[in-house]
Amino acid sequence: MINHRTALATGIAALALTASGAALAETKTLYVGMNGGNFERTYLQAVFPDFEKVNDVKIVVVPGTSADILAKATAAKDKPQMHLMFLDDGVMVRAIGAGLCEKLKPSPELDEIAPSTRLKDDMAAGIDLGMTGLAYNKKMFDENGWAAPTSWMDLADPKFEGKVVFQSAAASSFGLHAFLMFNRIQGGNEENVEPGFEKFPDTIGKNVLEYIPNSAKISEMVQTGDAAIFPLTPTAVSTLQDKGISVDYAQPKEGSVMLMVAECVIANNSEPDLAQKLAAYLLSAEAQSKALAAGNIVPSNPKAKATTPETEKKLETFHGYMKTAMTLDWDAINAKRSEWNSRWNKTIER
Repeated sequence: MINHRTALATGIAALALTASGAALAETKTLYVGMNGGNFERTYLQAVFPDFEKVNDVKIVVVPGTSADILAKATAAKDKPQMHLMFLDDGVMVRAIGAGLCEKLKPSPELDEIAPSTRLKDDMAAGIDLGMTGLAYNKKMFDENGWAAPTSWMDLADPKFEGKVVFQSAAASSFGLHAFLMFNRIQGGNEENVEPGFEKFPDTIGKNVLEYIPNSAKISEMVQTGDAAIFPLTPTAVSTLQDKGISVDYAQPKEGSVMLMVAECVIANNSEPDLAQKLAAYLLSAEAQSKALAAGNIVPSNPKAKATTPETEKKLETFHGYMKTAMTLDWDAINAKRSEWNSRWNKTIER
């Protein structure tokens, strides 16, 4: 027979389980689309945890290139599966134009970031500043007595035949940036890419070992001695260096290309208030200081602090590169992008 004490204990245990289940049910999940690799690792390990604790929320990363994330958001436009997304600036302009983003709510954090990083009507905002320039296999260069590259046209130098790794201009911002700078050198601009398409195959194209969809293979190809020179950002170079990989960055004399990663809250998502709260937090000096320290993510918030002299030095060097960084005409690019992608795949990467 069950006595009163046992019955009471059983009742308390049942209530505890019910309360526990209710607490678990209240924990919400936010899905954030972003680049995998360093970005995913940095935010999951160093930036998201504090927000998760304070707001009783779980943040899950949906990894992929900017093109991948845009495609996912477009496919689910009527019933979004993600709440926030990080996209390269040019791709973000396309996302805004397609109605995939909702306006960021006014916040102290939004007011703190550099004005140039706030996209039109505050539909998105920069969280990582960068630029695409040239990176090279320092070990290979040293062994061959080669001077560091100084120009985008070094990608066409005959000594690099079979040693150039080029990201696909149809899939990667790095590849697109390098192609458009080559196009400018040949006399074109973002409204006229004929010089680039005409001359690329017999110049840089002759040296390309492999066209890759993103930069994930760069690390392996440097270590195997397959890659000598390739488009990349100073941040990505620093990340490879931190892993002991022999690479270095070179700022082309014609200028690097501005590359900003921006965030937007996805329109009609299932947790609009919480998503806006996360977006504001990611613009804060606190969050961006953590991203800088953990993953060399260059802050858009000038109040973000470098935690070590080494990081401070990297920031100073970066700001020096910014002085000659070029800005592309994304309206002209996006108007013709699908046509360019098709032409690139048929005539360059065939």
